Amino acid sequence: MDREIIGLAQWFATDPGRYLLRWEQEQFDEALADVFGYHALQLGMPQLQAFRCNRMQHQWLATGGDLAGGEPTHQTIDPANGVVPHASVMLHSACLPFSANSLDLVVLPHTLELSDDPHLALREVERVLVPEGRVVISGLNPASLWGLRQRRSRWLPGMGRGQRFLPGQGQAIGHWRLRDWLRLLGFEVESARFGGYRPALTTDRWLQRFAWMDRLGARWWPIFGAVYFVVAVKRVRGMRLIEPGWRTSARRSAAPATAAQQKGGVGRESALSSERHRP
Repeated sequence: MDREIIGLAQWFATDPGRYLLRWEQEQFDEALADVFGYHALQLGMPQLQAFRCNRMQHQWLATGGDLAGGEPTHQTIDPANGVVPHASVMLHSACLPFSANSLDLVVLPHTLELSDDPHLALREVERVLVPEGRVVISGLNPASLWGLRQRRSRWLPGMGRGQRFLPGQGQAIGHWRLRDWLRLLGFEVESARFGGYRPALTTDRWLQRFAWMDRLGARWWPIFGAVYFVVAVKRVRGMRLIEPGWRTSARRSAAPATAAQQKGGVGRESALSSERHRP
């Protein structure tokens, strides 16, 4: 029997999961504190309060469908009173119930890892974002010590066959692969960070003993953190403002006309004419 299948939400309740969750919460608090707009959406991961330090007026947390979080719910976040249930709805990351160019910020905490078609889900995010809107993505990094243990778990001593370290639900997406997707969809990566440089250990006691590796890892091997955090901006290139027709007509009518100087011109022309007809 395969015992590796564990939900992402259940894995974040473990000691290594809480360790990464603390780091991600710090990144969201810092990155979204000064992001302005009117409408923000978080897809999945209700354990993570992405908008805790953000001041947007309308904030939504959506779970259900192919998103992590268990029961299908749709909630509105009130910064003053906490999370208030708004309606029960099944939401799919590849089919968002929002019109085009309607959201200023979309947060995807490990959402692409759980999506059936992550590229399609990212394209849907590009559709609902306004020009210059932001998407913030966090995900497990397969090019890390934790990803290495995930791949080699079947041959590690002391672990049962089929039992993995990271959650078996979903599929990790590499950082460089994600950047290629964003570039193809017209996004510009504004910032990228990595975290979680401690060894792949299962208890908080041993994780705390290797806390010093976070400082060294951020300096000496920054791209090999267990989790990445990416902020990208939707760029709309080639836009040109078209002025109203009456402005164009007004500019043409106001164009200066070339006038011939007549001062002394008539006398000179008469003198030349008389010289030509003089015998």
